[in-house]
Amino acid sequence: MGPVAHMNLARLLHPAGDPRVAEFVDAIDAVNRVAERSPGFIWRLTAPVSRTEASGTFEAIDADDPLIASSVSVWEDPECLRFFVNKTLHGVFLRNREAWFEPLNGPVYVIWPVEREAQPTMAEAKVKLAELAANGPSAAVYDFKWLDAQRGVA
Repeated sequence: MGPVAHMNLARLLHPAGDPRVAEFVDAIDAVNRVAERSPGFIWRLTAPVSRTEASGTFEAIDADDPLIASSVSVWEDPECLRFFVNKTLHGVFLRNREAWFEPLNGPVYVIWPVEREAQPTMAEAKVKLAELAANGPSAAVYDFKWLDAQRGVA
């Protein structure tokens, strides 16, 4: 299996300047640095982010909802992505997501095959997530559970 893109999203329980989500917000840069140094990392979508602790503002990637935290990245293969998601600092935050994020209906991440040079936009990633939500997983858009089922992993 070749390169894949990945998009995930979550909705903060409180605005980014709120101390109840500060542990997550303050770790974003560190988690991104870990991603960029992880085996198989190719590229990630970057957007200007500003944090003003005094006013409690946070410029989110999703202008429609400033509480949405999301990312888009490209990886050499799904296993490199899986390692980063579960076995690095990212995994620590993933396992504690209930502390900072609302439960959402439907999928909160999507994986899809891309060319190695791809640099997917947030708009493209949202379309892929909507496709997964509407039609379920397929070879075109999927999650780790579907990938494991295709490989016969229980």
